[in-house]
Amino acid sequence: MKITWLGHAAFLIEGRDRVLIDPFLTGNPKASTTPEKVECDIICVTHGHGDHLGDAVPIARRTGAVCAAIVEMSTYLERCEVNAVGFNLGGTIRIRDTNITMVPAFHSSSIGAPGLEFSAAMAVGLVIESGKTVYHAGDTCVFGDMKLVGDMYKPDVALLPIGGFYTMDPRQAAMAVKLLRPKIVVPMHYGTWPPIEQDPKEFAKLVKKASDAEVVILQPGQSLEV
Repeated sequence: MKITWLGHAAFLIEGRDRVLIDPFLTGNPKASTTPEKVECDIICVTHGHGDHLGDAVPIARRTGAVCAAIVEMSTYLERCEVNAVGFNLGGTIRIRDTNITMVPAFHSSSIGAPGLEFSAAMAVGLVIESGKTVYHAGDTCVFGDMKLVGDMYKPDVALLPIGGFYTMDPRQAAMAVKLLRPKIVVPMHYGTWPPIEQDPKEFAKLVKKASDAEVVILQPGQSLEV
């Protein structure tokens, strides 16, 4: 499996299928690519905020990718004339050769539409099984039931926010690694704007004290092979 960080919380996971997560590229000062260049089979969206929903609609329209999201957001995506599958917490769906399980996250969610902003259910995390198992935490604080995610799904890789302000900071994220027990952890959702500036090396030091997990610090556009 190849995991490429596209910047912020956006990743392209190439396993049995090509899974694009939270494709915020347009307007992302750290984006390593553009919506027109991304090819994928599945698009997963953790919640409705613009820095996560991002370019999901135009990419889905161009590629024909299936969008996977919580039910209320899938209804919005269908109205945008894309192929969307809506499911909910605890649910697992299979798209092509990939299993996607929806797990909790603690955060808010809304969608800004022209002249209207409305609630988009709740933010979630996703466990993606496509050859290897990847946990994308979405936007969240640390919470005790991350241990259940680790116990049940045994992620090979965890993609965790460390930016603070809107999400976990490095200290909380290091505790999340202790609960999850992944083999590899990749920090995300930091450095895009001043409020979420963090030093990923400090996060790596905290993880080393709490866990045996390997911290892999990527630059936007860089990939990890697992």
